[in-house]
Amino acid sequence: MLEEIEEQPALWTQREPILLEQAGRIERPSFVVFAARGSSDHACLYARYLFEAHLQIPCSLSAPSVITRYGGSPRYPEGALILGVSQSAAAPDVAAVLEEARRQGCATVSLTNREEGPVVSAAERQIFLGAGEERAVAATKTFTLTLLAFYQLARAWGADLPSPPTEWDLPTQGDVEPFAKAVAEAGLVFTLGRGYHFSIALEAALKLMECALLPAKPYSIADFAHGPIALVGEGTVALAFGSDAQDETAEDVRQRVVEAGGSLLQAPVVSSLPEELRVLPAAVFAQRLAWQVARARGLDPDHPRNLSKVTRTR
Repeated sequence: MLEEIEEQPALWTQREPILLEQAGRIERPSFVVFAARGSSDHACLYARYLFEAHLQIPCSLSAPSVITRYGGSPRYPEGALILGVSQSAAAPDVAAVLEEARRQGCATVSLTNREEGPVVSAAERQIFLGAGEERAVAATKTFTLTLLAFYQLARAWGADLPSPPTEWDLPTQGDVEPFAKAVAEAGLVFTLGRGYHFSIALEAALKLMECALLPAKPYSIADFAHGPIALVGEGTVALAFGSDAQDETAEDVRQRVVEAGGSLLQAPVVSSLPEELRVLPAAVFAQRLAWQVARARGLDPDHPRNLSKVTRTR
């Protein structure tokens, strides 16, 4: 896992123009429906904010069980693009959504790391991440390359966004150490984010649970204020992602966490990047944190309990 975390900046630079080229072959839709699970689903949430904020393209996250469990057949609107995301290309439920959409005559695209599999076969067009083999159970480089692929897709569809940098200022294991100690000793961890960084809050919680066996619950900062904040007390850690200096709701939530006796941690923010690209360093921070917390708790993040690399849900 740590080796694959380290590979990411070079991969981003190498794959960035190729992802933009692939994205340029996809016609801009009037509506997007995502089909994904796990880390891929979190990346789709980032894309939703990106496409709606910059392109005014409404987006929806599909519920694959409507098709695979209940035999439903959602009628997709004219001009919709159904975009299936699966790093392994092996997810049967994601493939089922694409197959149903294609049966209805909708445009379909798969976004995968592997170039063969049911998800690839089910879609009319493909985008390949090109991360190489990802051996660690926890997704790292495939997750961030999926974020980058969505960023390039937004640019290809006309979003006024800058080219990604060729050099990245990323957190190191040393930067993570103070955070890892506090999180490893916490009784309960909340990961918080808003907008583009909500996807990172979701991914950070998943990584802490699967790698470090640590109870972690992700929330939008706004939703957190509507009830879950009642759980905050001594021994609670709230880890916030993204810069919300101008966000009154976020500032109020942070203050209430501290007043309730919880520990508020702010993940590093690379302010030299636009907010849309700050998610990439934030994701690396979350991955390094999960790895280090796992080690601090005497666990091997490369052999998480009850998990395998490819998960097939139907």
